[in-house]
Amino acid sequence: MKLVCGNSNRSLADNIAKYIDIPLTQCSVKRFADQEIFVEVQENVRGSDVFVIQSTSYPANDNLMELLIMIDALRRSSARRITAVLPYFGYARQDRRASGRTPISAKLVANLITHAGADRVLTLDLHAGQIQGFFDIPTDNLFGAPVMTRDIKERFPQGNVTVVSPDVGGVVRARAIAKRIDAPLAIVDKRRERPGESEVMNVIGSVEGRSCILVDDIIDSGGTLCNAAEALLARGASDVTAYITHGVLSGGAVARITASKLKELVITDSIEPTAAIRSAANIRVLSVAPLLGEAIARTTQEKSVSSLFD
Repeated sequence: MKLVCGNSNRSLADNIAKYIDIPLTQCSVKRFADQEIFVEVQENVRGSDVFVIQSTSYPANDNLMELLIMIDALRRSSARRITAVLPYFGYARQDRRASGRTPISAKLVANLITHAGADRVLTLDLHAGQIQGFFDIPTDNLFGAPVMTRDIKERFPQGNVTVVSPDVGGVVRARAIAKRIDAPLAIVDKRRERPGESEVMNVIGSVEGRSCILVDDIIDSGGTLCNAAEALLARGASDVTAYITHGVLSGGAVARITASKLKELVITDSIEPTAAIRSAANIRVLSVAPLLGEAIARTTQEKSVSSLFD
């Protein structure tokens, strides 16, 4: 087995390598003067089971091209099997045509990864489960729920907890965590007036006097989460904490979260945390390296990956 990584999330790749106890394969990813990407695999990978660890996060296009070129380099170097490990799958929010004359970019990116030469895909908390069907190769969608559940049980032992979905679309994800910790479920009903903005309308469920845990897969601008926290506190919640898998946190999101009424925002390292995130007082990062490392080890040993979540 070989582990290869690009520039998107080196710290996560290092931690995965430590968990599996295999060093990262030497690989040079450089740019020419005109910013063309050049990749050179500096070790023999002929006949190897290779895992390419690369999140397609900001800068999404650069990181995606790095991934595609690394896969092509490995395919041309006679790797036996190439698995694209995508802790964060960018373009996942473009999984359908929301209006006329628009693309389905998630399907396009899936095609690019497949045609570059990947034999299978390993990813974490896809924005929509049906994106697995966009790939014509085996695709394992891991869940961050076990990592979050473990942390919630350690920090909220009193049992006075309600799990909250920040919108109707995230109910299945929130219900899964609520079931694991034996907690009731509530839903925030919102109306989005324009992209990047949201207006909270109503809270479905009882939250008065309870510690509320907001659960979602992606936080980008942070507007939805901050509005949801305000709505929950206005309806009598004692405090609000958020557990989000992918901390995109673009623009002024970190400042917005820091100034919000959220007690804490907990994200994973599927996207490498920026300096602003690491220094924010109410943002904490959980590592998914053991989860991804175990899934990689089971894949190369031809063992069940789904049993991780039983």
